[in-house]
Order: sequence, then structure tokens, then C-alpha cells
Amino acid sequence: MDLSAAHGAFDAASGKRRRVVILGGGASGVLMALHLLRASPAVTMCLVEKSDMLGRGVAYGTRDPAHLLNTRVANMSAIVDDPAHFLEWLRATVDPACCPWSFVSREVYGRYLAETLTQAPGRDRLTCLQAEAVRVEPLAQGTRVHLADGRAVTADITVLATGHALPAAEPDAALSLPWGDSAPPERMADVLIVGTGLTMVDQVLSLLDAGHGGRIEAVSRRRLLPQPHADAAPLGIAAADLPLGRPVSTLMRWLRDRVATAEAEGGDWRSVVDGLRPHVQALWQAMDADGRARFLRHACGWWEVHRHRMPPSSAQRLAVAQREGRLTLRRAAFLGAERGEGGRITARLRLPDRTEEARVVDRIIDCRGIRRDPAQNAGPVIRHLIEDGLACVDPLRFGIDVDTCARVLRPDGTPHATIFALGPVSRAAFWEITAIPDIRVQAARLSAQLVEVEARSA
Repeated sequence: MDLSAAHGAFDAASGKRRRVVILGGGASGVLMALHLLRASPAVTMCLVEKSDMLGRGVAYGTRDPAHLLNTRVANMSAIVDDPAHFLEWLRATVDPACCPWSFVSREVYGRYLAETLTQAPGRDRLTCLQAEAVRVEPLAQGTRVHLADGRAVTADITVLATGHALPAAEPDAALSLPWGDSAPPERMADVLIVGTGLTMVDQVLSLLDAGHGGRIEAVSRRRLLPQPHADAAPLGIAAADLPLGRPVSTLMRWLRDRVATAEAEGGDWRSVVDGLRPHVQALWQAMDADGRARFLRHACGWWEVHRHRMPPSSAQRLAVAQREGRLTLRRAAFLGAERGEGGRITARLRLPDRTEEARVVDRIIDCRGIRRDPAQNAGPVIRHLIEDGLACVDPLRFGIDVDTCARVLRPDGTPHATIFALGPVSRAAFWEITAIPDIRVQAARLSAQLVEVEARSA
């Protein structure tokens, strides 16, 4: 069954309205829909999401109040040209005393995204379809999206907003995933967390709130912990001052020099990092493949713990847990794990002195982050695009290749005119495209781009 006939907004007889299908109803998909609704009254949309919750996805689907946004309220508006939108919603809906510098729960933010879309002007031009998209088929004019139940949706443009490539949970796997509805470990369980980033922070806070009394140990190769936020205004950095196209070593030396200067003048390193943020995509795009690989191998871990910071309250709680011996952080590389008799798990770790250690625990939680090979971990839409020869995995294998206009690239490097990528799925081209402030800018730009195409084709 082709839904283009079932939904008038997607019927060819509906005039010259441009029809857009957005695949994914998490944060990226909702931001795209919001900005398209604002961009043009001549655009109609169908948002396809397999779950019954919009705006949630992995990041905002949590119900745990200890899982806070890692960005202040002031920077989390869904609307590019209305920076106070989230703050005003919070004051009207949650807490009249909420201030711009607050850190609220991610569950609250997911509700904000869903309500903002539901109440958006022009909402009648958006159809929300609870279904799983499995394949995108380019047509002579537009695209056809095939759904898991056998139906299909046709449109002029398809936007991939499918989020992160995440491994599927396996019932008998030795590692537990940090999302979903898996049962919490026993109160006195010996828990090993692989990774010491922001996802680890969430897991530790959840365990502490549940009254966990067993050992919690988190391991990573560098034992780097996200830095806490602090009051520091972004430093003004001009594009002309950037070492664009220079080796990664030069870039990192330039960054350290800027930090040293700022601190010598009584400032804070956070001002430099936040001032650099608007330029990160340009720096990434100026690197060649070797430069990007070197950055990921040598500098990425250090950059991310300073760029992606945690709320001060979370940092304080982790510090207390470490002092009390409830949490241990250790340098070690995770080599693998096997589940043995009785359900206990043996983890294999490589220590800094290159020796190996077998560690027997009750639960291992995989918090190694979001850089996953899409060919192995992506959902059916991305996987089929790759298998059908319509897209390819980037050389570093953490996204599909897209151009700077967010058009999906074929294996021969030519762009699709009707298939675009938004948010984390486009990370190979933009790098910094996983946080709301970056995604909303991309959504606004892509919306304007599609409206411009519409105007030229009218």
C-alpha cells in the first residue's frame, strides 16, 4: 500500500506543495520538522518514528531524574531564532523560578520537544506515522520510503534523522547497554562500567540513587573524566585566527596557547573551548583524511572531556562517591568478556604496563560512546542504503558520507538530489553535530535550503 494516496498532503494532486519525509522522530527529526514548518507554508511533511514517543530517542528517552542535560537551559532552545524558547516553556510549564543557567533533566527536555512540535503553528501540515522505515528508494522524481509493515510513503525529499548507530541488545550478551529497560543489577552486585564519559556518569548516578552498595568500577584507556561546567563566557575567536588546514599537532598547540593566554589574563579554559565551538565544523572539514584519523587517535579523547562537560552537581556527586570508595576509576583497555556458569562475567582488561587481567563481575555496562560503524550497527534504513549501493560508510567508519549541503553521497561521490542527512547520521562530514545547539542550526539551514529549491522549481 502506498500512503501517498492515503494522506492528502502527500498526494501528487495536492498542488505544488513540496513533500518531505523525515525518518526518525527523536530530537533531530523533531527539530527538522519544527524548522520546516517555520520555513514555508508550502511544505508538507510526514515524520516516521517506530516508537510512540516523539522527541525522545536515546538521549531524551530516559525517565531517570538524575540524568541531566549536559548543557545549560539558556543554550537548549529548539528554535534557532528564539533562544529563550526553552526557558520560557520551563517557566510556564515546570518551574516559574527556573533560570538560564539551570541544568534540568533530559526527560523534561524530551517532553519539551514533543509539546513544542504538537503545538507548532502549521502543525496540520505534518503527519506523524508510527512505523519503522526500512528502505529508501530513489525515484525519477522524489523518493519512496518502504515501511516494515509493507506500506510505503512517497515524497519529493527524504531526510534521514535516524540518530546514532547503536548496537542491538542481545538477551545473553556479556555486556549490558546503558539504555532501554534492562533490569537493574542486584544491590550488592559488582559492576564494571566500560568507558568514563558522560554515559558512565549517568549510569553511576542511577546506581547511587537506587541505593547500590556493591563495587562500581569504571575503566577506560586514558581514565579521562568529563570536566564540570563553570561560569565562563565564550571567548570571541575570529575565523581568520584559526589554523585551518594545518596539522593536528599545530591545531592543538594553538589551542593550548590560547588557553594559556586566557588563564594568564585571569580567564578560564572553558571560554576558549566554547569560543571555538562555532568553528569546529570548519576545522574538521579543513582536515584531510589522515588529519582526521590522527585527531581521533590522539586528541579526540582530550577534546571531548573539555567540550562535552557535566553539570556541577553531577561532578560533586561523583567526587563524593570516589572519596567514599563507592566508585573507582581505573586506566585499562577493555579487551572482551565472557559469561560463565552462574551468570557471572569475566572481563579481560589490558593494564597500562601491558599486562592483562581477568576481572570477574556481576554486570558490565557498555558506555564506550557513540562512535560505531554504521555498516554493523545502524538501523535498517542506513544499512539498506549501503547494501543497495546508494550510500557508503566514510573512511573512518562512524557515519555515511554526505556533502556540506547534507546530501547523501553515492559510492562514486555524486550526491543524491532528494536524500539528505541530519544530525548524528551526518557526523562524518560535520563532526560536531550531536548536540542540540548544532543540530538546530543544521535543521534551520537545511530547511532554508529545501525551501530555496522549492522556490526555484515552482
